[in-house]
Amino acid sequence: MAGIVLLSGGLDSTVALALYLERYAINLALTFDYGQRANEKEIIASQKIAEYYDIPHRVLPLPFLQEQTHSALVNLSENLPNVGLDELDLQGVTRESASVVWVPNRNGLFMNIAAVFGENMGEPSNIITGFNREEAATFPDNSLEFIDAMNRCFTYSTQKKVSVVSPTSNLTKAEIVNEGLRLKIPFEYIWSCYESKEKLCGLCESCQRLKRALFCNNAQELVGQLFYDQ
Repeated sequence: MAGIVLLSGGLDSTVALALYLERYAINLALTFDYGQRANEKEIIASQKIAEYYDIPHRVLPLPFLQEQTHSALVNLSENLPNVGLDELDLQGVTRESASVVWVPNRNGLFMNIAAVFGENMGEPSNIITGFNREEAATFPDNSLEFIDAMNRCFTYSTQKKVSVVSPTSNLTKAEIVNEGLRLKIPFEYIWSCYESKEKLCGLCESCQRLKRALFCNNAQELVGQLFYDQ
Protein backbone atom coordinates (compact mmCIF):
# COMPACT_ATOMS: atom_id res chain seq x y z
CA MET A 1 0.00 0.00 0.00
CA ALA A 2 1.50 3.32 -1.09
CA GLY A 3 0.95 6.54 0.85
CA ILE A 4 0.72 10.16 -0.29
CA VAL A 5 0.35 12.79 2.40
CA LEU A 6 -1.17 16.22 1.79
CA LEU A 7 1.28 18.22 3.88
CA SER A 8 0.56 21.87 4.63
CA GLY A 9 3.22 22.10 7.33
CA GLY A 10 0.55 22.62 10.00
CA LEU A 11 -0.28 20.66 13.13
CA ASP A 12 -3.01 18.44 11.71
CA SER A 13 -1.23 17.24 8.57
CA THR A 14 2.00 16.65 10.52
CA VAL A 15 0.30 14.57 13.21
CA ALA A 16 -1.70 12.69 10.55
CA LEU A 17 1.60 11.88 8.84
CA ALA A 18 3.18 10.67 12.08
CA LEU A 19 0.16 8.56 13.04
CA TYR A 20 0.07 6.93 9.62
CA LEU A 21 3.79 6.13 9.83
CA GLU A 22 3.16 4.09 12.95
CA ARG A 23 1.69 1.38 10.71
CA TYR A 24 2.53 2.15 7.08
CA ALA A 25 5.09 3.82 4.83
CA ILE A 26 4.60 7.15 3.08
CA ASN A 27 6.05 7.48 -0.41
CA LEU A 28 5.41 11.14 -1.16
CA ALA A 29 4.43 14.43 0.49
CA LEU A 30 2.60 17.04 -1.59
CA THR A 31 2.37 20.72 -0.69
CA PHE A 32 0.28 23.17 -2.72
CA ASP A 33 1.08 26.81 -3.45
CA TYR A 34 -2.05 28.70 -4.49
CA GLY A 35 -0.80 32.16 -3.53
CA GLN A 36 -1.95 31.92 0.08
CA ARG A 37 -0.51 34.49 2.48
CA ALA A 38 1.52 31.87 4.32
CA ASN A 39 2.71 29.96 1.24
CA GLU A 40 6.43 30.55 1.85
CA LYS A 41 6.14 29.59 5.53
CA GLU A 42 4.03 26.52 4.71
CA ILE A 43 6.49 25.36 2.05
CA ILE A 44 9.49 25.78 4.36
CA ALA A 45 7.67 24.00 7.19
CA SER A 46 6.61 21.15 4.90
CA GLN A 47 10.10 20.75 3.50
CA LYS A 48 11.58 20.52 7.00
CA ILE A 49 8.93 18.05 8.16
CA ALA A 50 9.29 15.85 5.07
CA GLU A 51 13.07 15.86 5.52
CA TYR A 52 12.67 15.05 9.23
CA TYR A 53 10.65 11.94 8.34
CA ASP A 54 12.74 11.15 5.23
CA ILE A 55 9.81 11.45 2.81
CA PRO A 56 10.19 12.72 -0.80
CA HIS A 57 8.51 16.10 -1.12
CA ARG A 58 7.03 18.07 -4.00
CA VAL A 59 5.58 21.58 -4.13
CA LEU A 60 2.84 22.05 -6.73
CA PRO A 61 1.97 25.62 -7.82
CA LEU A 62 -1.72 26.27 -8.56
CA PRO A 63 -1.81 29.87 -9.86
CA PHE A 64 -5.29 29.47 -11.34
CA LEU A 65 -6.71 28.78 -7.87
CA GLN A 66 -5.28 32.08 -6.67
CA GLU A 67 -7.02 33.79 -9.59
CA GLN A 68 -10.36 32.13 -8.81
CA THR A 69 -10.68 33.01 -5.13
CA HIS A 70 -11.45 36.19 -3.23
CA SER A 71 -10.56 34.55 0.06
CA ALA A 72 -8.71 36.62 2.64
CA LEU A 73 -6.15 33.79 2.66
CA VAL A 74 -5.11 35.05 -0.79
CA ASN A 75 -6.47 38.59 -1.14
CA LEU A 76 -4.17 40.84 0.89
CA SER A 77 -6.68 43.71 0.71
CA GLU A 78 -9.11 41.66 2.82
CA ASN A 79 -8.71 41.53 6.59
CA LEU A 80 -8.24 38.14 8.17
CA PRO A 81 -10.83 37.34 10.85
CA ASN A 82 -9.60 37.21 14.43
CA VAL A 83 -11.42 34.83 16.75
CA GLY A 84 -10.93 34.93 20.51
CA LEU A 85 -10.18 31.84 22.56
CA ASP A 86 -13.58 32.22 24.21
CA GLU A 87 -15.31 32.30 20.78
CA LEU A 88 -13.94 29.11 19.26
CA ASP A 89 -17.03 27.10 20.18
CA LEU A 90 -19.52 29.75 19.03
CA GLN A 91 -20.70 28.42 15.69
CA GLY A 92 -22.06 31.76 14.50
CA VAL A 93 -18.62 33.35 14.96
CA THR A 94 -16.67 30.46 13.48
CA ARG A 95 -19.01 30.11 10.48
CA GLU A 96 -18.45 33.76 9.65
CA SER A 97 -14.69 33.30 10.07
CA ALA A 98 -14.76 30.24 7.81
CA SER A 99 -16.62 32.12 5.07
CA VAL A 100 -13.89 34.78 4.95
CA VAL A 101 -11.07 32.25 4.46
CA TRP A 102 -12.98 29.78 2.28
CA VAL A 103 -11.12 28.71 -0.90
CA PRO A 104 -13.39 27.14 -3.57
CA ASN A 105 -13.08 23.35 -3.67
CA ARG A 106 -9.56 23.51 -2.27
CA ASN A 107 -9.47 20.16 -0.48
CA GLY A 108 -11.38 18.44 -3.28
CA LEU A 109 -8.86 19.75 -5.80
CA PHE A 110 -5.89 18.70 -3.68
CA MET A 111 -7.24 15.16 -3.30
CA ASN A 112 -7.95 14.80 -7.00
CA ILE A 113 -4.41 15.92 -7.86
CA ALA A 114 -3.00 13.49 -5.29
CA ALA A 115 -5.12 10.72 -6.83
CA VAL A 116 -3.27 11.23 -10.13
CA PHE A 117 0.01 10.54 -8.32
CA GLY A 118 -1.65 7.61 -6.55
CA GLU A 119 -2.64 6.04 -9.86
CA ASN A 120 1.02 5.99 -10.87
CA MET A 121 2.30 4.35 -7.69
CA GLY A 122 1.83 0.90 -9.22
CA GLU A 123 -0.17 -0.36 -6.24
CA PRO A 124 -3.22 0.68 -4.20
CA SER A 125 -2.58 3.98 -2.47
CA ASN A 126 -3.88 6.06 0.41
CA ILE A 127 -4.13 9.84 0.32
CA ILE A 128 -3.46 10.96 3.90
CA THR A 129 -5.17 14.13 5.10
CA GLY A 130 -5.08 16.05 8.36
CA PHE A 131 -8.74 16.72 9.04
CA ASN A 132 -10.18 17.17 12.53
CA ARG A 133 -13.54 16.89 14.24
CA GLU A 134 -13.39 20.41 15.65
CA GLU A 135 -13.12 22.31 12.37
CA ALA A 136 -15.41 19.93 10.50
CA ALA A 137 -18.27 21.76 12.22
CA THR A 138 -17.66 24.85 10.06
CA PHE A 139 -15.51 23.46 7.22
CA PRO A 140 -17.55 20.65 5.60
CA ASP A 141 -14.52 19.61 3.52
CA ASN A 142 -12.89 18.51 6.80
CA SER A 143 -15.64 16.04 7.58
CA LEU A 144 -15.97 12.26 7.53
CA GLU A 145 -18.86 12.68 5.10
CA PHE A 146 -16.55 14.47 2.69
CA ILE A 147 -13.97 11.67 2.92
CA ASP A 148 -16.70 9.12 2.17
CA ALA A 149 -17.88 11.18 -0.81
CA MET A 150 -14.36 11.46 -2.23
CA ASN A 151 -13.80 7.73 -1.83
CA ARG A 152 -17.00 7.04 -3.74
CA CYS A 153 -15.80 9.42 -6.44
CA PHE A 154 -12.44 7.66 -6.73
CA THR A 155 -14.14 4.32 -7.43
CA TYR A 156 -15.19 5.92 -10.72
CA SER A 157 -12.27 8.25 -11.49
CA THR A 158 -9.33 5.93 -10.76
CA GLN A 159 -8.59 2.46 -12.10
CA LYS A 160 -6.30 1.42 -9.27
CA LYS A 161 -7.59 1.56 -5.72
CA VAL A 162 -7.04 5.10 -4.43
CA SER A 163 -8.55 5.96 -1.03
CA VAL A 164 -8.59 8.95 1.29
CA VAL A 165 -7.76 8.37 4.95
CA SER A 166 -7.44 10.81 7.82
CA PRO A 167 -5.94 9.46 11.07
CA THR A 168 -6.93 12.68 12.85
CA SER A 169 -10.51 13.08 11.59
CA ASN A 170 -12.16 11.90 14.82
CA LEU A 171 -9.93 14.02 17.05
CA THR A 172 -10.21 17.54 18.46
CA LYS A 173 -7.23 19.90 18.25
CA ALA A 174 -6.37 19.16 21.88
CA GLU A 175 -6.37 15.44 21.16
CA ILE A 176 -4.23 16.01 18.06
CA VAL A 177 -1.68 17.96 20.12
CA ASN A 178 -1.72 15.14 22.67
CA GLU A 179 -0.88 12.66 19.91
CA GLY A 180 1.80 15.01 18.59
CA LEU A 181 3.43 15.15 22.00
CA ARG A 182 3.27 11.36 22.30
CA LEU A 183 4.81 10.92 18.85
CA LYS A 184 7.39 13.66 19.49
CA ILE A 185 6.64 15.49 16.25
CA PRO A 186 8.93 18.48 15.53
CA PHE A 187 6.61 21.21 16.84
CA GLU A 188 9.36 23.75 16.15
CA TYR A 189 8.87 23.21 12.40
CA ILE A 190 5.10 23.47 12.09
CA TRP A 191 3.30 26.50 10.65
CA SER A 192 -0.38 26.75 11.65
CA CYS A 193 -1.04 30.41 10.90
CA TYR A 194 -2.90 32.26 8.17
CA GLU A 195 -0.20 34.96 8.22
CA SER A 196 3.44 34.84 7.11
CA LYS A 197 5.48 36.45 9.86
CA GLU A 198 8.52 35.54 11.89
CA LYS A 199 6.36 33.67 14.42
CA LEU A 200 2.74 32.51 14.53
CA CYS A 201 0.49 35.56 14.88
CA GLY A 202 -1.57 34.06 17.72
CA LEU A 203 -4.69 35.96 16.61
CA CYS A 204 -6.17 34.17 13.61
CA GLU A 205 -8.57 31.27 14.17
CA SER A 206 -5.98 28.68 13.18
CA CYS A 207 -3.51 30.05 15.72
CA GLN A 208 -6.13 30.31 18.45
CA ARG A 209 -7.17 26.68 18.02
CA LEU A 210 -3.55 25.55 18.23
CA LYS A 211 -2.91 27.77 21.24
CA ARG A 212 -5.96 26.45 23.11
CA ALA A 213 -4.96 22.87 22.32
CA LEU A 214 -1.44 23.46 23.66
CA PHE A 215 -2.81 25.00 26.88
CA CYS A 216 -5.13 21.99 27.27
CA ASN A 217 -2.06 19.75 27.18
CA ASN A 218 -0.05 21.90 29.63
CA ALA A 219 2.40 22.73 26.85
CA GLN A 220 2.84 26.38 27.78
CA GLU A 221 6.52 26.26 26.85
CA LEU A 222 5.53 25.58 23.24
CA VAL A 223 3.10 28.51 23.30
CA GLY A 224 5.97 30.77 24.31
CA GLN A 225 8.23 29.28 21.67
CA LEU A 226 5.84 29.38 18.71
CA PHE A 227 3.76 32.56 19.15
CA TYR A 228 4.42 36.28 19.36
CA ASP A 229 4.41 37.77 22.88
CA GLN A 230 2.64 34.93 24.63
